[in-house]
Amino acid sequence: MSLRLTILFVVIFTVLSGMTYAVEKPIKVWPGTVPGEQGDIGEETATPSEPGKKQVLRISNVSIPTLTFYPADKENNTGTTVVVCPGGGYNILAWDLEGTEVCEWLNTLGVNAVLLKYRVPRRQGLPPYHAPLQDAQRTMSYVRAHAGKWNLDPERIGILGFSAGGNLAAMTSMHFEKRNYKAVDEIDKTSSRPDFAILIYPAYLTGSDGNLVPEANVTKATPPMFMAHAYNDGVTPESSVLMWLALKRVDVPAEMHITETGGHGYGLRVTESNSHRWPARCEQWMRERGLLSR
Repeated sequence: MSLRLTILFVVIFTVLSGMTYAVEKPIKVWPGTVPGEQGDIGEETATPSEPGKKQVLRISNVSIPTLTFYPADKENNTGTTVVVCPGGGYNILAWDLEGTEVCEWLNTLGVNAVLLKYRVPRRQGLPPYHAPLQDAQRTMSYVRAHAGKWNLDPERIGILGFSAGGNLAAMTSMHFEKRNYKAVDEIDKTSSRPDFAILIYPAYLTGSDGNLVPEANVTKATPPMFMAHAYNDGVTPESSVLMWLALKRVDVPAEMHITETGGHGYGLRVTESNSHRWPARCEQWMRERGLLSR
């Protein structure tokens, strides 16, 4: 199914089901040429799941990354903002499961959300996170640079990611002193450092030697983190455990929850496992850190 037809389907479904939520028009992350993009990877597509399977809208062939602003209700707006990075193995984006549904949940907390459609699939010859990290760094700076216009607190802008998106959120939190691209305009003079990070079953943070990958550069400047993972996740929970230990060693506040079951890829959806309760725990963590105060 083409992206245009899928979006039309979602809009019709939303209207008929009575669901309403605030969402702005998508904004291109880059004002001109996208860094490093040379060839045509094909038309961007959005593919829903087959009937009878877990429903996930999969977006692929993203060459023009965008960010979409989901403002919280004015009466409950805390000023806190979270950039949301869906997962998908750096090959696709699980757009609803780990994207739009998450933005709507954040809005219920009075938190503004920014949904990042970063570049996928992986670009040949480059680290899987290379192009997505460029998109995420630019997005963090863009959001902070527009804090006044959007009525956001520039010192309470975080990042949240699932699986590969969790890897991207971690990389963005550890690589902000130097950009992964040449500065484009004045926006790139604004810090891309997240003020906090939320990693949900993050991937690709451990190597074959059982340690954090070399690019996982945890320092005292790394922002506070919340992590949730399942013991039986095929994407090893050691990614969260080792990240937590690294943060602990440099005295960066961090909270981690490991449930016995849950597997991988559940997003916010209710399962038979205790793992689906991570949003309540995350909300409490945010509240204790003062991120949900007005």
